[in-house]
Formats: sequence, structure tokens, C-alpha cells
Amino acid sequence: MDVDRLNIEDTTIKTLGPAKIRSPIRRVEGMGGGACFQPEDSRVLLSIDAARVAGEMSEGRQPLGFERAGPRRNIFFDPSKLRAALVTCGGLCPGLNNIIRAIVLELHYGYGVRNIYGIRYGLAGFIPRYGYDVMDLAPREVADIHGRGGTILGSSRGPQDIDEIVDCLERMNIGILFTIGGDGTLVASTKICDVVQKRGLNIAVVGIPKTIDNDIYLVERSFGFDTAVEMATQAIRSAHAEAIGYPNGVGLVKIMGRHSGFIACHSALAQQDVNFVLIPEVDFDLHGPRGLLAALEERLRLRSHCVIVVAEGAGQKFFGEQEKRDPSGNIRLHDIGIYLKQQIENHFEDKGWDLNLKYIDPSYMIRSLPANSNDNVFCSFLARNAVHAGMAGKTRVLVGYWHNQFVHVPMDASAGKRKQVTDSPSLWMSVLEATGQSELSNGK
Repeated sequence: MDVDRLNIEDTTIKTLGPAKIRSPIRRVEGMGGGACFQPEDSRVLLSIDAARVAGEMSEGRQPLGFERAGPRRNIFFDPSKLRAALVTCGGLCPGLNNIIRAIVLELHYGYGVRNIYGIRYGLAGFIPRYGYDVMDLAPREVADIHGRGGTILGSSRGPQDIDEIVDCLERMNIGILFTIGGDGTLVASTKICDVVQKRGLNIAVVGIPKTIDNDIYLVERSFGFDTAVEMATQAIRSAHAEAIGYPNGVGLVKIMGRHSGFIACHSALAQQDVNFVLIPEVDFDLHGPRGLLAALEERLRLRSHCVIVVAEGAGQKFFGEQEKRDPSGNIRLHDIGIYLKQQIENHFEDKGWDLNLKYIDPSYMIRSLPANSNDNVFCSFLARNAVHAGMAGKTRVLVGYWHNQFVHVPMDASAGKRKQVTDSPSLWMSVLEATGQSELSNGK
């Protein structure tokens, strides 16, 4: 990720005001002095390149860093008076219920907050005309939800009137709003913050990055990604078994990834039976001497089987202009998996080859699964750090993960931007080395 253009202002976290209330969080004995509180000046360096850090220091500049997440010794909100709300937005993702559960348990047991509300069906739940109920959330209601997929709050896509959302927050006397969603939710959260600030309200807005594609800018890892890679790996394993079971066998797997191919890349590296990985960031052609079909012919001549993994956003150039959009404003992607299947079958039929192609699309099955163990642990850290940030009065903040540390990322630094595979050349190089895949573009 290109962080060269960031400055001190870009990494500064906004607060609602001085934190004057002693935190009720318990001290942890035996942990280097017996305290778990993070000092406000603790930072995680933006860049860990030694030459860059040394250069900044030699010029008398403080190396840029993100504020370290964690509980603070003093908090802004009085837990006995606080009302908090949670909302989940966008597509389903493994770990949503884990996030909800951990937020509720930390608020309830860690801080003694008793008024916690779940907003139903995304941002639409704030709008009166829809008539959606509000869920009262307490430990009893969330005790067992971490074993389920989806979200007990429900979700929705599409923009809603920001003023109406803030009107609802005012009516409910909400002090902290936790927004759990992807880039569209982050953008909406910044707009909510704008209206809150304009009205002079003491409402903290804390975001938790949710995207199965792992493409949120300035966030190294998002929850659900580990589960997605694990399940995508199983699909690849099945595709490989089908491919080697027949002469000229081809296993074609379509994986999630609208604009970024992280799941496709990581699953191909996790299950190294893949011969071609097609992602949105790297152009490829079908026809011509360096196109996919020619490379597939060569592969089948050599080994008589092949596995192809394609991210859902790859190859959209083959469909021409795309005008249709979903309620959230995202371009409706054409189905590259079905298109490739037809193109491959037609190509080899024209050549008189006896091809055996099996197509696997596990997308929605993966999205609705419960989180695996790694994601479960990760969700707990994210959610609890989100609670700590909110209770300390931090706002317009995203709880992120940077250099294996949980940090506070300003929403404005991340919203509206996207992380891509090509930002990390070593990842794509590893994929090319593992697959033996050559360039699939004719350079036109």
C-alpha cells in the first residue's frame, strides 16, 4: 500500500473531548507492571523500512505511525448513562456474529454498559418508514451466536438519508455507534460524522472493517478473510481431484474478489494445485499466442489436467460497457466464471478435443459460513478494541490491523480507497512462482 502521501494529520484520531472518567477495566496482574492500559502517545510505525525511518529522524521529523489500539486509563463516557448501538451493513461475511457478540460482552462485562441496541437490516433500520424493530442486546441474546453464520441483526445495501440516520441516533440518545461494514459503510460513516459534528452532538462513530475480499485500504487484514481462504482452498482441492480424474480434465473455480484478488491468490498458495490465477488487477487475454486458451492447450498437452482459479471481478473487459449498479452503487459484475466455462468449452470443441471441464462456484456458501478459529480470535480482538476506542471518546475511527498490531485508523484516510494485490508485488510474484503461470496478455 502506498503510504508515502500520508502525513501527521492523516493519522490523527479525533476525540469528542477530554477523557475524565476512570476506566472500570480491570488491571491485569503480572503483565509488566500490572496494567493493560495503552498510553495515548503509543504508536505503531507506518513504515518499518529502516532506511526510511532513519531518514525521517535525521531530518528531524517524527516517523509516521498509527495510534495503538487498546483500553485507556480514562474514558469519556459514563457507562451507567451510555446507550450504544451496532449496525451491520453490506454483504454477509464470516465473523459478523462474532463481532456483535464480542462488542456486547465487552460493553456489558468490561465497562458495565447496560443499554446496547442492535439496528436491524443495516442503515435502513434507522429510517422510520421501514418500521424495523430495534433489538435489545445483552449477554443472554448473544451467548451462542458465534457458532452461526450471517448476522443476527440482518443487513442491507444502498444509501439512506444521513440526516434521518442522525435524527434516529438523537431520538435514541445514542452515545456510541459501531458500524460494521466495508468501504461503502466507511464512506457512509464519515458522512454520519459530518452531520454529528455539524449538529454539535457527542456521538462517537467507530468502524470495524468488514470485507471478505480483504481490500480495505490501510488495513492489512479484515475478518472473514481467513475463513474464506480456508473454504476456497477446499473448492480448489475438489477441482483438482475432478481434473486429474479424467483425460484433459479442467477444474475451474470462481472465487470472491470484485476489485482485488487476495482470496484467489492466497487460496492458490495454500493449495498449490493451481495452474492459472486470474485476478482483477492483472490483465489477461483469452485468444492469441499468449492468451489463456493457448496456455491451457499447452498445459493439457504436457500434463493432461489443469486447475484455473478466477476472481469474480477478473476479465470484465470481455463484456463491454457495464451500466447496471446495485443499490449500493457498485457495478453489477458479469459472471466471468460462466463466461470462461463457455469460452473454454467452445474453443476445444472447435479443435476437436475431448475436454472434461468441471465448474465450481462456492461464493455464497463461503459468505454465509461461521468464522473459523483464527477469524474467531481476530474478531474478538477487533471488537473489543472498537469498544475501548468508543469508550475513550474516539470517533471517526476505524479499528485496523497494521504490522501485526491493532491500531486506530482515521476513517477519512481509508474510506473511498482500495487495497490491491499489485500494491504488494511479492504476493503476485509468489503466485506466479507457485503456478508456473506466464503472462497471459498479448500486449494489445
